[in-house]
Amino acid sequence: METHDAAREAEPKPSRETRLNLRATAKQDALIRLAAQATSKTVTEFILDSASNAAEQVLADRRWFMLDEYSWAAFQDLLERPAVIKPRLAELLSEESDLFDSQD
Repeated sequence: METHDAAREAEPKPSRETRLNLRATAKQDALIRLAAQATSKTVTEFILDSASNAAEQVLADRRWFMLDEYSWAAFQDLLERPAVIKPRLAELLSEESDLFDSQD
């Protein structure tokens, strides 16, 4: 049984200019297809909506701060104070490191 969603049909669909390619396990594919069907979306719509929502949440977590007035004032004070020079840290960061050298 197919449902009719007039609100969704009324929205003009923006054209999609780029392509995303991905690989999934059979289990992931089945799960995504079931969820798309359960929400009356195409697999593409479901994946793009889900990925976009997750991306917005990740990015929002990095730019929104929910603080009371006292905590906000304390946070601003910390941002405004002068930088503290840490000689041992500066020395450590100036040393050569093979930590990220690729080993083929």
